Amino acid sequence: MTTRRRFLKRGLVASSGALLANALGGGFGALAFAQGGNWRMPDEGAQHAATWMAFGASEDIWGGKLLPVVRENLAGIAKAIAAHEPVKMLVREEDHDIAARLCGASVELVPQAIDDLWMRDTGPVFVKNASGQPGAVGFNFNGWGNKQEHEQDAEIAAFVAQRASAQFVGTRLVLEGGGIEVDGEGTAIITESCVLNANRNPGVSRAQCEAELARLLGVTKIVWLPGIKGKDITDGHTDFYARFVSPGVVVAGLDPDPASYDHAVTKRHLEILRKSTDAKGRALKVVVLPGPTSVRHRYENDQFAAGYINFYVCNRAVIAPQFGDGKADRNTRDVLVDLFPGREVIQLNIDGVAAGGGGIHCTTQQQPA
Repeated sequence: MTTRRRFLKRGLVASSGALLANALGGGFGALAFAQGGNWRMPDEGAQHAATWMAFGASEDIWGGKLLPVVRENLAGIAKAIAAHEPVKMLVREEDHDIAARLCGASVELVPQAIDDLWMRDTGPVFVKNASGQPGAVGFNFNGWGNKQEHEQDAEIAAFVAQRASAQFVGTRLVLEGGGIEVDGEGTAIITESCVLNANRNPGVSRAQCEAELARLLGVTKIVWLPGIKGKDITDGHTDFYARFVSPGVVVAGLDPDPASYDHAVTKRHLEILRKSTDAKGRALKVVVLPGPTSVRHRYENDQFAAGYINFYVCNRAVIAPQFGDGKADRNTRDVLVDLFPGREVIQLNIDGVAAGGGGIHCTTQQQPA
């Protein structure tokens, strides 16, 4: 079946002038990125201090039918994670009471103006320096290439960095956390369709991007996947295609539907990953995780994100989706249990979030311990 990601949402594109200028010009051709820095982005499976989320669904974007179930999905994800580590949930003042009722006492609510719920993309990417001190990289969120209003979400990275007492680390690159996957030992997987896209980084070469990500994240080897532009609002984020399980081991999605635009793309990604090595010269071991062949019909639509790769690894647990395809759901659970020994695998019905083109990983951002 077709497995798409975030759709072009209602109430589009009103970017602030400053952000638009930063995203679309201002000397990018010369690209004088700052030099130095010894930051490193830990693997998601490393110990967390907390998970950040956003109770940001609104009727303007999600519509009246999806809004209640999306809020319930967000609360369900938050409570599942909160059983294993602290969860800090950004929430508008007017939504505080309903968020408190749905999330319960285990989730800390943090008042803040927000546009939407995708903390993976709007929040900072947390890093650490050689002394273990925390940093938070702000990647200049511009609404996935100015496809959605984002004036408030553009401020989230700096706000979360301050609340987390992390040094804010600036850059001129424009990208999102969902477009970056790292092993914590110098290797990253990134889709060209997202990061090397003129709607984010016009004129930026692959080499320039690699040099800046080396400074910001400690990445010394990037495995570039082609991804695909223009089919979803993210332009093909990595976290729906391939994820590190541990250094040298990658779990990658395969869209089983030959009619889907992602079918050929995911097959090509598998070919690339199987021929790739990591920063330490190890050949990548690739575990294939096919998507479901069917989903529950109640919230099914053309944008339904029915891939299993968008799971989230927290302390002692893996939070993963299930879509009602019994065989595929069970296979996913079995694969994740094998890949993450010692962690509880928790599968959740997230049909509301999936109907908006996203997944569990998209709603979260880890803060390393």
